[in-house]
Amino acid sequence: MKEKLSKLFLGISLVLIIIFIIWLIIDCVNYDTSSNSAPFYAYILTRSLEFILPSLILFASALILKRKREKSQK
Repeated sequence: MKEKLSKLFLGISLVLIIIFIIWLIIDCVNYDTSSNSAPFYAYILTRSLEFILPSLILFASALILKRKREKSQK
């Protein structure tokens, strides 16, 4: 069960990173300096908090589950 859960976490982590890249490209295309008061790095920071942070948490959880499973099999 832990193996499936760790693979699920890794898969979701990868999907979140892909969504981050796609969403950042969309933001880049739609960004207009004359109509936006916030600099573009603010958009990058916001998207990072939305997608990369949860992705890192899931990735770390998957590694922890994998290590626990390996220890229990020994």
